[in-house]
Amino acid sequence: MIGLRSPAGQCMVGAKMAAASAASIRERQTVALKRMLNFNVPHIKNSTGEPVWKVLIYDRFGQDIISPLLSVKELRDMGITLHLLLHSDRDPIPDVPAVYFVMPTEENIDRMCQDLRNQLYESYYLNFISAISRSKLEDIANAALAASAVTQVAKVFDQYLNFITLEDDMFVLCNQNKELVSYRAINRPDITDTEMETVMDTIVDSLFCFFVTLGAVPIIRCSRGTAAEMVAVKLDKKLRENLRDARNSLFTGDTLGAGQFSFQRPLLVLVDRNIDLATPLHHTWTYQALVHDVLDFHLNRVNLEESSGVENSPAGARPKRKNKKSYDLTPVDKFWQKHKGSPFPEVAESVQQELESYRAQEDEVKRLKSIMGLEGEDEGAISMLSDNTAKLTSAVSSLPELLEKKRLIDLHTNVATAVLEHIKARKLDVYFEYEEKIMSKTTLDKSLLDIISDPDAGTPEDKMRLFLIYYISAQQAPSEADLEQYKKALTDAGCNLNPLQYIKQWKAFAKMASAPTSYGNTTTKPMGLLSRVMNTGSQFVMEGVKNLVLKQQNLPVTRILDNLMEMKSNPETDDYRYFDPKMLRGNDSSVPRNKNPFQEAIVFVVGGGNYIEYQNLIDYIKGKQGKHILYGCSELFNATQFIKQLSQLGQK
Repeated sequence: MIGLRSPAGQCMVGAKMAAASAASIRERQTVALKRMLNFNVPHIKNSTGEPVWKVLIYDRFGQDIISPLLSVKELRDMGITLHLLLHSDRDPIPDVPAVYFVMPTEENIDRMCQDLRNQLYESYYLNFISAISRSKLEDIANAALAASAVTQVAKVFDQYLNFITLEDDMFVLCNQNKELVSYRAINRPDITDTEMETVMDTIVDSLFCFFVTLGAVPIIRCSRGTAAEMVAVKLDKKLRENLRDARNSLFTGDTLGAGQFSFQRPLLVLVDRNIDLATPLHHTWTYQALVHDVLDFHLNRVNLEESSGVENSPAGARPKRKNKKSYDLTPVDKFWQKHKGSPFPEVAESVQQELESYRAQEDEVKRLKSIMGLEGEDEGAISMLSDNTAKLTSAVSSLPELLEKKRLIDLHTNVATAVLEHIKARKLDVYFEYEEKIMSKTTLDKSLLDIISDPDAGTPEDKMRLFLIYYISAQQAPSEADLEQYKKALTDAGCNLNPLQYIKQWKAFAKMASAPTSYGNTTTKPMGLLSRVMNTGSQFVMEGVKNLVLKQQNLPVTRILDNLMEMKSNPETDDYRYFDPKMLRGNDSSVPRNKNPFQEAIVFVVGGGNYIEYQNLIDYIKGKQGKHILYGCSELFNATQFIKQLSQLGQK
């Protein structure tokens, strides 16, 4: 049975790679999952035969990887009748094969051995998200022997899928146990070397899986003296070892850099979160980033609480119970794909336009119906009838499309309304504009103290975010007297000062005061309020919300990528280390051998990333024809989650 263990990554190489030459990481991971659910045989789309019915057993890690990529309907089409958590109470289904998709942890292996002993299923296809060790594999073999179930264990595969793809061009390492690789975990003052090694190994394991799935060996660049450098050294070593063992290499057949990467290998830029702590705190103005900032949004699903007004009950008004609704915001949703990077007022306007076009279509169907209901011998009606039959037929056939359109309009009306409530209640447009001015060193039109002291402007956390951005971006730290004044205002506003405590230490340690990160000289141009959304017919009452238009400017991460991808000389990136895992002797140099600009790059932020940076990179690459980038991070956090980590780090 042990002989059956083979890396699923290998089978993907060759002919299939050539076919999927421009596949995104999302498609590649989806193909790998479908192949796994098809008992590790390539899944052919239009095969007419019935699928083999089976159950899928996953752990939380497996669930997080599958849920953003495959819907329940798609799982059913693949023959999955039941999908269950490994550690739930499961009844035996002795005549059905089971596909397992789990991490190779001690407790998972124990539970799988227990399943074998209890003879729960007809046959077992064991797939490990990350490579399983020899000793754990032997544990399974022994359990199978003891349970006389050796013949039932059909296949054992290492899938190398230990990362979560959220977009065609975005991935995160994990959602479960993300505190193990969080910004706080990496920057704890009391972290031991062994703990740090564990954190780095976890990150490297996932990045290795990512490149196996991508089918390419990158050129690695990273800043010196940071956690990103530790990741680079370990990843280079892991890739090198795998390439050296030609018989078992996961990258064989990739000599031409096959796969997504035509003939050139991709560049991997590893950056440390500490190069830019202002962006993750920044109030934002684009749709996706706002949804992540103000609503409960993770793994592409947003959860909303809908309060349904006041109930008129005899005992006087009492608010109705809040309904919880969740919506999936996926690439299938055309509106989301088109507008997730748009400024919010534009989104509100587009929802309104979609609604009007839907209503027009609906009215047309109603009009045709009433004509078709005509009775009597009216000549005109008879001639109209034949003309309208064709129209009605076409209208009826477009009904499913119309209903789907209505579903998406309702979804985005609800989501955008929830976002708008936050913008208005917290004056987020004011914060966004003011922070943009701070970060671009533009003259400020009102004092920071005024905003902090204004009881109507935002939550204590909003005020803290604004002040931290000011403190991080300041050329010169405020004097002690000024700082005391700010601290008092922040305390009066109900802020917890722990995050500031940490940022003060961080700034002193990083000696950043001499060379603060520059955020480009952006200006947001208010364009007067949106006349179209203002009209009374609109769903969205945008009164008082500024229509701010974004001017493209590169954030630090994007600037670093631009320097390294275009091979520009710049003091910011000139001493970045250079690794090429394909070179026989690893030579530590910062001198790139390759002088040509890269066509493909992956930016990975060690210590956590956010949608603001992702969107900034996407906007940057739009102007570069034929170039592709991917954004990845060890965890995806919004400002609330980040502030919480800073607060824990700042506790005395």
